[in-house]
Amino acid sequence: MNLDQLISKATRKMPVFLELLKETGANSGEAWKLKWLDVDVQRKTVSITPTKNHNARTLPISSHLLSRIMKLPHRNERVFACKSLDDFRRRYDEMKSALSNKLQNPRLRKIAFRSFRHWKATHEYHRTKDIFHVKWLLGHKRIENILVYTHLVHFARAYVCKAAKTVEEATSLIEKGFEYVTEIDGVKLFRKLK
Repeated sequence: MNLDQLISKATRKMPVFLELLKETGANSGEAWKLKWLDVDVQRKTVSITPTKNHNARTLPISSHLLSRIMKLPHRNERVFACKSLDDFRRRYDEMKSALSNKLQNPRLRKIAFRSFRHWKATHEYHRTKDIFHVKWLLGHKRIENILVYTHLVHFARAYVCKAAKTVEEATSLIEKGFEYVTEIDGVKLFRKLK
């Protein structure tokens, strides 16, 4: 998955920030404003301070993400304290551009911070079929706003498929972002989302 590739290749605070976006569906401004007081270690939750007329909400996070958050430096009241969100976004754009070039995967360049929010909303709707749950999760006040994020119409995925007969061919495909699917008659089949 492209989101996970970006999380795994990011450094310093960036992978934790991206994982927070992916797990909670918070928008980047909400995640950026997260304070240490908003992190509840016992309950494994984060309290989201709303932006853009959203509702405040308390969202569960995984033990893995909680551990990563707590390992970040506690230099001031905010978890992701840096120069500015714009500077943080610029570093993210540079990182995804370099990774896109390395993996020869131009789709990575199109993944903005908001893409993690879109992914979470779509994933939650697909999992629960509960539009009101997604509305609450994203902090929206109106149900109409959810339709922007939940790509409800079409869940089918389109793939580019490739075959490899040698280790070198398989290695090349994996470096280009393809994932292994199966083997048929001695030929390994790989796929990548279009």
